[in-house]
Amino acid sequence: MCKSNEPGTAVGTVQVENDRVRITEWRFKEPGDNTGWHTHEYDYTVVPLFDGVLEIDLPDGSRAIAELKNGVPYYREAGVHHDVINGNDFECAFVEIELLQ
Repeated sequence: MCKSNEPGTAVGTVQVENDRVRITEWRFKEPGDNTGWHTHEYDYTVVPLFDGVLEIDLPDGSRAIAELKNGVPYYREAGVHHDVINGNDFECAFVEIELLQ
């Protein structure tokens, strides 16, 4: 089950924020770095900056593996609750674009 109050080790840097969007770069410097448990309040798009995998811990205790390609985006609706983990043996990053309206 999730541990919602524990901070992650990945670094989120907000690059753009206004009334319509928030754009954050998430950087995972080491294997196993994670975002920490969180729930997305807004619909969002992720643009990976690497080829590799992210491991996704889910509230039911399962772990999903997401295979990502550099520059190939994906979209999710608000409400997703998870912890995202660097499943690679190298530093990786992605850009998250939240649709605030």
